[in-house]
Amino acid sequence: METLPVKISKKNAITYTIELDADKLEREAAALGMFGDDFLASIDRAEADIKAGRVHKAKSLKELL
Repeated sequence: METLPVKISKKNAITYTIELDADKLEREAAALGMFGDDFLASIDRAEADIKAGRVHKAKSLKELL
């Protein structure tokens, strides 16, 4: 199995930048199931939730509990 080279750079204490090889990104997305019908349907549902205002930004993980 071929590995996907990933570069992770730390910009500050909160933000990380991840660089992927664009030629291999599509293959990795397919391997993770990101082109499957269930995944695409979940994206459609998420977009509908955003448009309907049922989504808010969490300020901390504690809000999710």
